[in-house]
Amino acid sequence: MNHLHYARETINMAEQALDKLSQTLDNTFNQVVELILTCEGRIAISGVGKSGLIGQKIVASLASTGTPSFFLHPTEAFHGDLGMLKPIDVVILISYSGESDEVNKLIPSLKNFGNKIIALTSNKDSTLGKHADYVLDITIEREACPNNLAPTTSALVTLALGDALTVALIYARDFKPIDFAKFHPGGSLGRRLLCRVKDQMQTRLPITLLSTSFTDCLTIMNEGRMGVALVMDNNKLQGIITDGDIRRALTSNGTATLSKTAQDLMTRNPKTIHQDEFLTTAETFMKENKIHSLVVVNDQNEVVGLVEFSS
Repeated sequence: MNHLHYARETINMAEQALDKLSQTLDNTFNQVVELILTCEGRIAISGVGKSGLIGQKIVASLASTGTPSFFLHPTEAFHGDLGMLKPIDVVILISYSGESDEVNKLIPSLKNFGNKIIALTSNKDSTLGKHADYVLDITIEREACPNNLAPTTSALVTLALGDALTVALIYARDFKPIDFAKFHPGGSLGRRLLCRVKDQMQTRLPITLLSTSFTDCLTIMNEGRMGVALVMDNNKLQGIITDGDIRRALTSNGTATLSKTAQDLMTRNPKTIHQDEFLTTAETFMKENKIHSLVVVNDQNEVVGLVEFSS
């Protein structure tokens, strides 16, 4: 049996279904986005089975990108969790057939509460489609499942539509990386985007004087383990010595470099960054300027640290 053949067939069917989804989206999508943008409450998403699992992922994407959302299990909702809803909430109901009993049983209550209903279904003439305020079409030609039963292609199309809503809302809200980080403080991205330079900088500084010898400069650089040395005079930064400065000096002067001092080796007017800048700002600045260590200063322009970036 050629397993690879079926894998490629499944992926090709998914590609075709996604292309069809892109082509069939109409102004209803714009209306749904505007409805969500003006929603004063939260977005509740409900579905059962695979639709419920996809709904949970859509909730996670929306909530992490600035659209307050929660998942409402249809069975639990009918046994008390409807109390989680407020009339100002918008409800997205997911049912490919539009005839899922567990989902459709919610409709009378939602109508009574006054919630706007968005349906993700393949049948606008279904029970769900007829009672929804907005219908987003998730029709596919067939499932990748050889029996045309297991939700495969339809699940992918529903997920893609949820991602399309999420991304459209990101653009509409002008949602920035720093906003994303606020909802992900525990992740590496959140730490990077929320962390200030002063939180990450090295404060045990490799300091030399203008008159420090070449060999002593090397010793200080090695002890500092950052590959740089700061050249100071009367507590004022005069320059910085990097590995690159040492290599260039040796290439140009050979053994004569051994008689040089820090003043001869240093790069004057090194670039600096304020300690209260975000760490991601420092990383971007260092990438743009192709430097690996950046001098950190305070409000008085005094040197208070070094921050290092490894590409």
